[in-house]
Order: sequence, then structure tokens, then C-alpha cells
Amino acid sequence: MALNFLKHQWQKKTFKFVLIPVIVILLLAVVVNRYWSPILAAKVKDVVLSSSDSLYKADFSDAELHILQGKIIIYNITLKPDTTVYNQKKRLRLAPNTLVELKVKRLVLNHVHPFSLYFQKKLNIGQIILNEPRLNVSYQLNHTRDTVVKDRRTAWQRISKSLKSIHIGSILLNDVNLNYEDYSGNKVAISKLKELNLSANDLLIDSATQYDKSRLLYCKDIITELNNYTGETSSGLYTYKIRHLKLSTLTSRLNIEGLVMQPAKSNVFFDKSKKDRLGLTADSVQLNNFDYLNYHKYRTVSASSLTMINGKITAFTNPGKKPDPITDKVKTFPNMMIRKLNLDLRIDTMKIRHVDVVYNEFNKRSQKTGTVTFNNTSGAIYNITNNPSAIAKNNITLVDLTTYFMNRGRLDVQLKFNLSDEDAAFSYKGTLGPMEFGRLNPATMPLAMVKMTSGSVKKFSFDIQANSKVFKGKVDFLYNDLKVVLLKPDTANDRFKRKSIMSIFANLFVIRRSNPDDKGKLTSSLVIYKRPKDSPFFKTVWKTLLTGIKPCIGLDEESQKATKDRIDEHLKNKEERLKNKAQRQKRKAERKKLMDQGKF
Repeated sequence: MALNFLKHQWQKKTFKFVLIPVIVILLLAVVVNRYWSPILAAKVKDVVLSSSDSLYKADFSDAELHILQGKIIIYNITLKPDTTVYNQKKRLRLAPNTLVELKVKRLVLNHVHPFSLYFQKKLNIGQIILNEPRLNVSYQLNHTRDTVVKDRRTAWQRISKSLKSIHIGSILLNDVNLNYEDYSGNKVAISKLKELNLSANDLLIDSATQYDKSRLLYCKDIITELNNYTGETSSGLYTYKIRHLKLSTLTSRLNIEGLVMQPAKSNVFFDKSKKDRLGLTADSVQLNNFDYLNYHKYRTVSASSLTMINGKITAFTNPGKKPDPITDKVKTFPNMMIRKLNLDLRIDTMKIRHVDVVYNEFNKRSQKTGTVTFNNTSGAIYNITNNPSAIAKNNITLVDLTTYFMNRGRLDVQLKFNLSDEDAAFSYKGTLGPMEFGRLNPATMPLAMVKMTSGSVKKFSFDIQANSKVFKGKVDFLYNDLKVVLLKPDTANDRFKRKSIMSIFANLFVIRRSNPDDKGKLTSSLVIYKRPKDSPFFKTVWKTLLTGIKPCIGLDEESQKATKDRIDEHLKNKEERLKNKAQRQKRKAERKKLMDQGKF
């Protein structure tokens, strides 16, 4: 070989010394790249088959090894479960809850260090990238705890005879297409995720990390990010959206931004459902110390706190709902609802910050919708759980909230729910601060056809002990200068008409103008309200308070009886007047007729 451009002998020797090994390495790389793919394929298939107890089969079409670049590329990878093996395991109660099917067009391993593997027995990979993987996951609750006797050795103990350590800098799954089918409920729930990215950082298996509880699956952090997700419930009545979701195992924190649960339009919803129409929005939802592995495996939700910031909850009662005196609506009590949840739930504290609650109800008589609002609600709910061991330690859920009733009067309320009582025992007490009566008109005019024209609340307080059968307690309602106008619907003109005489009658003889009255006498109310079987939770809570309010404003049983007698007497006198008027008009008409005939 002519090396004329090398003028000195030492240059020629040096060049040959460098060139020959390079040529050998290149030839070796070509040979290895040609023959190693089938060897690798056989090894991968064997490892997957043996490690999954024959449940999964793996394959790929081709692989490239670039020794000089420290890169491995594998094409068209597939991982599929063997359904025959799965069904056998299911009959033996050994089947896993989750089945996975994976397809990856291209997998890249960057910065592979073969020399450290060969000389130091350390597997070192800088980065693994899976581009556009397609992942099908099906979940079925076959068991609520591990049924297979596991190899109790750590991962490092299992590899220590052949390797000192395994380290992967990062694992990236970009643009994951995930199809998730959940068979644990009454209906199959299908979720399809597209803008999904997964990353795992600093995977390290060695003697130091084998017992490191700060790592999940030996990774320092596993991050899941989802963007612009939209889904639909199986009924088609609700659409839910998430602008951005992020789950980090390092912080054990789940962050959701832009959460929306949007019901179908009213006419569509109420045509298909007899239930109330609900809605939810939240700028931010955060779950702290979230145990993701237990949720993934067994559908248990365990967290230290759940925080909801800047949200809105809406409820619209179904106008077509018919009375059902047979069904006991005790199932609508919160402590009974949480008991019936199809998951194990343990949340120490739920924090609520700046949430509006809006309740709407359509009145068929007035043909209008009344609205009650609780604005800027903030506070906390403690010990939200249906876990038996947690309830054995503490069986009380405490709710402590501050809100602004009709966006005006400050309402401080505290509720305590007994989680173990068969009669769904609970209590609620609270205090409403000063506000004008006129603020109640968006609710009272459509729903009660009463307009508040003057007056102000000074203080409204209540303290009620309750269960599924009876509500007992005390109500105090202090106010000044209450005046009302009674209304009737004018459907032809889509408005209300005043019932002038009845309004005057109510203000003069029925309603107590102020409490305490001019003499300083304060009227309080002791309430005993027996819950009708078909009365749901919130309706019963409100009916109990209304039962306590009535005596405070002059509508106690004795006053109501006296009022009824006065109204009956008024109606009787009115009927008598109309009868006398008719007789007078009749006599007048007869006299006129006789005069016209000249007989008078």
C-alpha cells in the first residue's frame, strides 16, 4: 500500500498501527451487525417467555448494532399476551389484573458502553427512546392482593452473579397511543389517550439502591404527562376534559389543570336520564402522596391530601322526576354514598379553595328556574375513606367550610358524618351572617312565588343532629323589617303578577315583621322533622331548616292554623259578597226588563 503522503518512517508506522485496528473493528462491526440480530431475537423471546411464566410473547423484525456510535436500533417490536395461558391462569386464580399489548416501530438505545459491560460487568446505557408506541391495556379485577408467591430477592440479588449494576440515564416514550379498557365496573369503560408522554430518569440497580424506597421500579423519577384529553362516559351523558395532567413518582404528586366534566344539553340529558344534571370545572386539582402502584394494581386511591382550586359545581334537578315513595333515598347521604364506591378510598384531607356551588330547580307552576348559589367556598374535608381498617381507627368525616350564600351572606358550616353507623348518623351546624332579603329573590320568586321587598337578615344559626329516620335540633333566625309580595304566574306574558290583597294580608296578619319583635322578644325553634323515605339528603337538610324558620317568621303550627282560618273566612266572605253582587245584578236586570215592557 502506497503511503506517499507520509514522508517519515515513524508516521507510516503510526498510521499502520492505528489503521489496522480500525479496519478490524469495522469488519467486526459488519459481521456482528449481520449475525447478532437472530441471536438477540432468540434471547429476547426466551427472556420474555420465562420471566412472564409464558404469559407474554415478544418479537421484532430487525435490529442494528452500531458499535462505534454505541447505539442499538430495534424495529417493529411486538409484545402480546397468550390468551390461552391467561385463561388457564384465570381459572387457577393466578391471572394478573392487567394485560398489556405493545407495538413499537422503532426502539433506540443510545450511549451503550460495551467496554464497561465487558471489563467491569456494569451495564451502562445513556438513553432509551421508544417512538410512537401503541399500547393496549385491559384491566379486570381478578384479585385484590397478590396471589402468586414471589421471588423475594431484590433485582440486584438476582443479577449480582452476572452484573454489578444496571444504569440507564433516561427512558423516553414519545407520543404514546394508549387504549385502556376497564372491565371492573358494570360496563366496559374505554379510554383512548393520544398526546401522552412517559419518561423515566436514572434507573439504577445496584447494591446501594436495592432497598431504596425513594425509587419506584428502581427509577429516581417516572413522569407521565397527558395533554388535551377528551373522553365520554359510557352513557354518553357526560364529556370530561383535561388540559394537562402530570404524575411524578418522585414527588408522588398528581397535578391536573383545566378539568371539566360537562353534561349533555338539558333536553338531551333529561330525555335519556331521570337523574339530576351535574357539572364540574376546576382550574387545578392536586393529589399529594398518591400511591399510584396500588391504584394501578387494585384500584385503591390513597393520598395525604386532595386540593381543588378555582372551580364550579353545578346541579340541575330533573324536572321530569316523579315521586317514588317505595325507594329509600338514604343512599344519597354522603356517608352511605362513600360506602358504596367501587374502590378502596383513603384521603386524609381534601382542601377546597374558591369554589362556586350553583343549584338550579325548575318550577312547573311558575314555569321558571330558581337558583341558589354558594360562592367562593373554601375549607377542608377530613378523613374521606371507606377502608375498614381506617374506619376502625376513625369513623368520623369532618367537613369545615366557609361560603357566601347568594354571593352575599357569609355562611360558616360544619358537618360530621359517621362512617360506620347503619342509620347514616350525621350532624350539621352553621351560622349565616348579615345580608339583605332581596338577595334571595332569584330563588324565592321562581320556586315559592314570593318576592322579598324589604328586610335584612341579622343572623341565622342552626345545630341539627340527624340520621336516616329523624332530624332534631335548634334553629335561630334573627332579622328586621321583613315585607313580601305574593306572586302568581302570568304565563301569557312570561312574568309574574302581584297578588295584592293576599300580600297585604300576609304582611299584616301572617308574617312576623322582625325577630326579636319591637318588645325584644326572640322566637327560636326546636325542630323535629321525620324524614320521608323518598326524601334525598339535601332536600331533607333544607326541609329541616325550613321547618325551623317558619315559627321564627310567624308560621308556627298555631299561627298557620289561625292564618288558615282567616283565609278561609276571607274566602267565605268574598264568596258571599260575590253571591250578593250577583243577586243585586239579577234584580237590577229584572227591573230594567219590566221598565222596558212598561210594567214597572
